[in-house]
Formats: sequence, C-alpha cells, structure tokens
Amino acid sequence: MKPYLAAAIQMTSKPDLDKNLVEAEELIELAVRRGAELISLPENFAFLGKEEAKLTQAQEISQKAEKFLKTMAQRFQITILGGGFPVPVQGDTSKAYNTAILIDPTGKEVARYQKVHLFDVDLPDGNNYQESSTVMPGSQFPPIYPSQDLGNLGLSICYDVRFPELYRNLSKQGVDVLFVPAAFTAFTGKDHWQVLLQARAIENTCYIVAPAQTGNHYARRFTHGHAVIIDPWGIILDDAGQQPGMALAEINPNRIKQVRQQMPSLQHRVFV
Repeated sequence: MKPYLAAAIQMTSKPDLDKNLVEAEELIELAVRRGAELISLPENFAFLGKEEAKLTQAQEISQKAEKFLKTMAQRFQITILGGGFPVPVQGDTSKAYNTAILIDPTGKEVARYQKVHLFDVDLPDGNNYQESSTVMPGSQFPPIYPSQDLGNLGLSICYDVRFPELYRNLSKQGVDVLFVPAAFTAFTGKDHWQVLLQARAIENTCYIVAPAQTGNHYARRFTHGHAVIIDPWGIILDDAGQQPGMALAEINPNRIKQVRQQMPSLQHRVFV
C-alpha cells in the first residue's frame, strides 16, 4: 500500500439517467485532474427518483451504470466505486438489489455488494421511506478487495453506517479504507451523518471515504450532502459542504500504522 489521493464525489442526482452520468463524468474528470487514484460515487448516482420509476428503469440503469463505471476506470486508469444503483432480481420484477461495485483500472469488477440494511423509516419531518417495498436485501457481509497499491478496501452503503457489526466484520478481515456511499436524508443527516462516520473510523482505526448526495432531487426528496474523507483518528480531512463537488484527501498507510500503535484497541477486543 502506498500514499495516494482519494475522492468522494458529491452529486445532486435527478430522475434522469443520462444527465446524471454526464454530471458524474465531469466530476470524475475533475478528480483525476486533481490527482485522485481512487474515486467513489454516491448511492443512487445514476438515478435518484421515485422508487417505482427506479424499478421500472432498473434494467437500463444497471446496464448503463456498469458500462459507465468500467469505461471511466479504463479511460482514466483509476479504481472507482459505483456507490449504489438498482440491479434487477432474476425472476422477480417487483424488486431490485441496491448494488455497489468496485472496478479496477483495467475495467474489471473486483468487488460487489448488495445492500443488506434497508431504510424503512417514518421521519418527524413527514417523509416516509420504505426501501424494502422495491429493494431486495442482500444476505452477505460486504467483501474486501485487497489492492496492493490502495490497501484493503471495504464496501457498504448508506443506512449500513448505523450497524457497527458490519464494519467490525470488515475490520476483522484487515480493512484499511471503508466506503460509505450515501443518499442520507437532510433531516437525519444534520444530526447523525458526521458522528456516525467518525465513530466507524475511530472504532475500526480506518479511513472513511463517504461520497454523498446533496440538495433537492425531486418533490420533497432532500439529501444532506457533506461528502467527507475521515482519517483513522476520526479527523475530517475534507468536507464537500452542500454543493456538488468532492472531498479530496490523502490516504496514507503510515497514518494507519501510527494510529493503530497509539490506540491499539483492535488488539484489545474481548468479544470477537
């Protein structure tokens, strides 16, 4: 593992697949020009609209999103995470998997994760979310991709951040960088987004790379923004604020080693 720059992209995706992919490409190119070798896109980067519309277009979204990610990886010679898009469930037209995939610079898929924890919540602001109505939950812990240059990379998606046992499982496998791509609601994000991410970084002494959605997507659907990169001590290295753009910061193996020596909590676990 070497020191390198990572980018957590922040978007305001809409119910317009082609437009979203154009915006994503522009931000990826900007991140590459700024030196990023590892680039991550947020949950719903390819399409953020009503669940029924997403389900209807799931086949097209899935095909175009996967092709897009592989093209970007090869064109810019980067490793790229597509943080979450619908992939149809074979034999069930009523559901899709919320899927994140990691692509290496050759355009090869090296890790895939189907979101396990689904966001079924009634919020005090009047918004109701029932992700399980159109999404099939995954059944497996997310994988780790062991990259010789970039370290051990672990996947998750959005609502997963509230379930520390998922990240502890990745930690036991030696993860160095945790992805938390999200479309966090504006209401919950203002109170919980930053503190949850910092907790996951601190308790696992890992970097967190958290690309995010921001702003108004359609109707009353607002997201929090603040894509961030956090170091293993819990320090926020960069925060994208509330406009489309990115958080950009160095991932340094020496920092991971330093923090794990100073705070060797992973070695002190009793209930493993």
